[in-house]
Amino acid sequence: MSTTYILMPLSKNKFTPFKSDITAIPLPNKFTFPFYYDPHPLSLLAAEELQHHINTQTEWTHDFGDPEDRESYSIGKMFGVLVVQRQDGEIGYLSAFSGKLADANHHDRFVPPVFDMLQDGNFFIEGMKELNVIQAEVKALESVDGYEEAIQKRKADYQEGQSQIKVLKEKIKKDKAKRKIQRQEAKSNLNSESYNDLVDQLAVESQQSRIHLKNTVKHWNERNKINDLNLSLYTDKIEAAKSRRAAHSANLQQRLFDSYKFLNAESEIKTLNDIFTNIPPTAGAGECAAPKLLQYAFLHKLKPICMAEFWWGKPPKSAIRKHGQFYPACRGKCEPILGHMLVGLEVEENPLLINPGINKKIEIIFEDDYILAINKPPDLLSVPGVIIKDSVSDRIEKMYKDQPGPFVVHRLDMSTSGVMIFSKTRAANRGLQKQFMNRTIKKRYVATLEGYLTQDTGTIDLPIRLDLDDRPKQVVDYVQGKPATTHYEVIEKKNNTTKVYFYPITGRTHQLRVHAAHPDGLNHPIVGDDFYGRKGERLLLHAERIEFLHPISKEEMVIEMKEEF
Repeated sequence: MSTTYILMPLSKNKFTPFKSDITAIPLPNKFTFPFYYDPHPLSLLAAEELQHHINTQTEWTHDFGDPEDRESYSIGKMFGVLVVQRQDGEIGYLSAFSGKLADANHHDRFVPPVFDMLQDGNFFIEGMKELNVIQAEVKALESVDGYEEAIQKRKADYQEGQSQIKVLKEKIKKDKAKRKIQRQEAKSNLNSESYNDLVDQLAVESQQSRIHLKNTVKHWNERNKINDLNLSLYTDKIEAAKSRRAAHSANLQQRLFDSYKFLNAESEIKTLNDIFTNIPPTAGAGECAAPKLLQYAFLHKLKPICMAEFWWGKPPKSAIRKHGQFYPACRGKCEPILGHMLVGLEVEENPLLINPGINKKIEIIFEDDYILAINKPPDLLSVPGVIIKDSVSDRIEKMYKDQPGPFVVHRLDMSTSGVMIFSKTRAANRGLQKQFMNRTIKKRYVATLEGYLTQDTGTIDLPIRLDLDDRPKQVVDYVQGKPATTHYEVIEKKNNTTKVYFYPITGRTHQLRVHAAHPDGLNHPIVGDDFYGRKGERLLLHAERIEFLHPISKEEMVIEMKEEF
């Protein structure tokens, strides 16, 4: 639901005039598309001035850490600049940081938060105090004498009962087998009367066993009920307190989401609850630099011209961030918010909607009746995307539309060039897929990295998972990440770059790009990596060689296609 009113302007303006002469720098025709951009020269200049201020100011102290030190607990921070034009025509810029800075929300030169959770006396601070009281009550109830003993008693009796029942069931099963043998032997060794007497006796034994089992189960069920009743004297109070805690927390969260009110260029306001209609807002939504900057500009009638965000200081443990490098706004938290805030602005076209591979050709390098090998050009999708349908598989299917195949066997990233294998029959597809699953297929990539590697060979083991806040990027996660292993070998060093061979043992999404760029990996991004390094003309990563057994003839196959970077 949207509202058409303007919040009261803040008392202190954060507009910063440029120190340098900018008269020779032309203004952009449209505002920056925040999720994929090259910083405009004005944004670069504003960022440079802000970085100088961060290094020289004395108002606050924040431990950004050493970008090369992975052991300390300090961490860097994302900053943003928004070049704006005042109503009198003067061009300047606004500055912002994501989250808090030096444990505070307000600092000179930086725009304030959209909603200040740390302001004394507001409902959130008071609500958190109430929540802490309830949490303390829960902890106190869980510490009451007798509660832990009741838990252990319930657990011990349950396990003992299950153990006894299991042993009894196994005995009954063995006794049943013995009785069956007795009946079989008696049938040929005893007369009819004696045989019938034995059968009756065995039937009584069987019945007694079942009664014994039934009574045993009943005994332990009754004991468990008594233990449950004793435990409920404690848990009923604990669960009631937890329910109050959950209800208070949910209510506090909803009030918080309604307190984040975002403007756009058409003076419309939406809350987080308005914006995130299908899913709840993620933690920290609205606290990033970009929404803060646009909010302040709209409040003060400043025209947004262009913007950029950069990382400053030590990188985080998971996501790849390089000191002083520019990054797009995150998709999980910011895309829904900025989707509203950019309404009314002329924004650059989303380059991700443009197919960069439309005029690039696929080269067939091997073909028989069962398999097809092609050389994929860079910037062409392997398979159709959500928006862009043109892809290698789409084109190959059109070439072979009168047969059941070809089938996609494996994929390459859109930005990666090189050898791709297709199967032309279902039997060939099964054979190749089995080899991929068993990891018997050997692949070699060639890549050019930024800077010089110190070791000529090595192995990278970094678990990877999808970055849920910034799809389709991947992050390193030692808890929930999937194992990923890459061997590497240096080929050449020149012009402050290193050319390497990569030998991936696993095939995770963006594995080589993450392993190259992450500080716990090689810490040298692949040249031209627009996700984990610096954007260039193209990503210098090429799938050069693949070795496998022909799925039908079982002949050893080596398919190779060189690429000169």
